[in-house]
Parts: sequence; C-alpha cells; structure tokens
Amino acid sequence: MDPKVESCPRSQTIKTTRRLSKCTSLKSEPFEDITSSPKVSTLLEASRPLTRPIFRRSVSSSAGESNDGKATVVSAMAATTAFKGAKSSRWRRFVLKPFVFVQFFFGIGLLAIALKQFRRKNTHPAQSPELIAKDWEILYYRIIPFRAISRAWGWLTNCHLPVWVRQPLLGLYARTFNCNLEEAMDGNLDNYSCLAEFFRRKLKNGVRPIDSASTVVAPSDGTVLNFGRVTAGMMEQVKGVSYSLGEFLGPAYWRNGPEVQPAGQTELEYEKSLLVNKDNDLFHCVIYLAPGDYHCFHSPVDWTVNFRRHFPGALLSVNPSIAKWVAGLFSLNERAVYVGRWKHGFFSMTPVGATNVGSIRVYADEKLRTNCTKWALPLPYYDRYMGPTESDSDVIPLHKGEMFGEFNLGSTIVLIFEAPRDFEFNIRPGEKIRMGQSLHVVGSSVKQELAAH
Repeated sequence: MDPKVESCPRSQTIKTTRRLSKCTSLKSEPFEDITSSPKVSTLLEASRPLTRPIFRRSVSSSAGESNDGKATVVSAMAATTAFKGAKSSRWRRFVLKPFVFVQFFFGIGLLAIALKQFRRKNTHPAQSPELIAKDWEILYYRIIPFRAISRAWGWLTNCHLPVWVRQPLLGLYARTFNCNLEEAMDGNLDNYSCLAEFFRRKLKNGVRPIDSASTVVAPSDGTVLNFGRVTAGMMEQVKGVSYSLGEFLGPAYWRNGPEVQPAGQTELEYEKSLLVNKDNDLFHCVIYLAPGDYHCFHSPVDWTVNFRRHFPGALLSVNPSIAKWVAGLFSLNERAVYVGRWKHGFFSMTPVGATNVGSIRVYADEKLRTNCTKWALPLPYYDRYMGPTESDSDVIPLHKGEMFGEFNLGSTIVLIFEAPRDFEFNIRPGEKIRMGQSLHVVGSSVKQELAAH
C-alpha cells in the first residue's frame, strides 16, 4: 500500500487533536470571569435567540463536542463584547470627555464676559471707554465658529420647503421681523420655495422712489448707525467707538497696481492720499440692515467702479449692541470694498458680512465668493480690477438707484466718499431710512447743478 495513503488517517487525527486542544485552551479563567459579570450575561441572554439557530448547524452529533462548542462560542462572544467595551471606554476617555470639558470652560468664559460687561454698564456711564471690549475678550469672542455656523445657516435657509409649510413658517418670520408683504413684488408666500428666496424678495416698482434732487441717496433700507466727517483717518463706528480708515480699506492703490505704503505713514496722511481734490473732505455713513429689511442694496450715486478688494475676515455679529462693544468691528469682519470715482472724487461702497450673512452677492462681480473656509482663502485680502474682462481695467458705470447686490439675511453698508466741505447730512443716528431717500441737505449749489442738467 502506498505510504502516503497510510499516513492520511493519522495526520487527520493529529489535526483534530490540535483543534480540540485549541478549543479547550479558549475555556480559560479570564473568559469565565467575564461571562459571570451581570452586564455580559445580560448581553448573552439578549443575543441567544439570534445565535442559537446559527451555531446549531455547525455542532457535532456527539453531546460532549456540542457542549464544548457552545462554551467556546460563549467565551468568544464574551471576549468580543469586552473588547468593544474597552474600545468604547477609550473613545470616551480621549475624545468625549475633553470635548465636554472644553464646552464647559468655554461656557464659563462667556458667562464671565457677560457678567463683567453687565457690571461695567452699571458702574460706568453710557459711551464710556470702559464699556469697550478688551483684546482678550475679543479674542475669546472670535473663538466661536461663526463662519461654520453661517455656512450651516445658509444651507438650512436654502432647503426646499413643502408648500404646506411655507405659509405658517414664512408668515411667522414676516410677523416677527415686521416684513411688509404689500411692498413685495410677489406677496404670495406659497411662491417662495425656501427661506433664502424670501430674504431676497424684490419690491414692486415705485415703492422706493429715488430722490432726484439729492446727489447721495440711501443704498438700502436700514437703520443709521453713524455718519459724519472722517477725522484724522478715524471713523466713528457708533458714538464713542471709532475704527481706522486704513485698516478698513487696506493699502490705497486703486489704478496703478500694488504700491508699497510709505513707512511711518500716519492715519491723517492716509486720509489725505485718498482725496482727488485737496479742498474736499472725506465723509462716511454706516447703515445697518435688520433681518426684516429689504435685503438688496443699490447704487447711492452716479459713479464708476474700477476696483474691488475682498477681505475674508470673521463673521461677527454687527448688531448695534455688539458694535458698541467691539471696537473696529467692521475691520474684523468679511467685506467687499468697491472703490471708484464720482463727480466730487473718491467714492467707496462696502457691503460687510456678519453672522449668518456670509453670502454677499454683487451682480457686476460674479467672481466674488464669500463665506469660504480659511483654507480656500488664506490671504488677508484679494484684489480685482473691475472691467468687462480680467485683463481690462475699464470702469463699470453705475447710476443712482441702480441695483448693485444683495445680502442673504441682513448686514451693514459702509459708504466712504469725498465731498465739498460744506456737505451736510440730514439724518440722525438710530433713524430708520428707506432705499432712495436723500442722505444730505440739498444746498443751493446742488440745486443749480441739477437745474443746469
């Protein structure tokens, strides 16, 4: 007989013996201790109806081998359960607990800042410098992920709404923020497919007449935060809180390409460098758009745009209460500075982003992308010379009252312009204004110019 054939039964017997020894070695004391714990026994009882039919098919016909197989299965399941429990506890220890601790201390820090500000208001008069946030408070405030929150809000407001939800949801929003639906071009709430579409609703023709006797009109509906003359390169954000003209606009090159700003240039020298006519002065006006206001903004004057600078900054709230607390708020936030010329010289119009208002759209600048991640826009600012093509530096003309762009919720418009020294505003801080309304006193010289035209 062939020796290879003789050795086959013996080798099979050896292999079977080794398998039985391995199964016997699995039934060790650690596994018995695990199965004796109440948690593991509960899991095994719950899983027994599922596991019993499966393992019965693979059990041998002998009673001894069947009991050994069941014990092996139980031990293996107990080991798997113990491993998963250890893995879960490791995740809780290294991931979940630190996150909870960060949330706890972050909340305590915000509460401390709020209490500190409350005590300041009680101990100091209004408009006191002591009420302005310190650098560490601003740093702590900026840790809040406003940009991620704004992107999430943007996604939520663009979600399609079922028809049956539109009337109650959009109606609640309109009542909460006093939206005048009679002025809307489409007053039927069922025709707005999402919340963002309702934010950007257009108005009927004629509900916002443009003041023909004024050279500077309101670019949008909103509330006047502040206005006045630029003094020594500084502008008032709200009464008692100022910010730098140079920090807000950035380096002053608009037509001749990048230039190195002179070393040691003061704020006053920067202001004077913007003037086309040295006999004129710079003026500014800040208009806050509330969530219930008309969200489109228009050209306030007849002018030409030749330059855009996009600052992908933060998205802090521009609510008037925050504007009183954070100095230089508009210089910190994301904004798109549009620079050009009007009949008196330099003119700039800047839509400023805010929390939940990261999306700014300008119709003449389709390349503008706002509320992007820091990795997508890592530089402090991005310049573009406006024109029909990328290489062309021709200006884009805009007429007074012409549609310029839109916000997705509400934010701030900052106007900075050159005008004769006798220019005088006819508005008040806190006043509600409407797009097309005159912002200044119409003098005799302006009336003569209009009569000549």
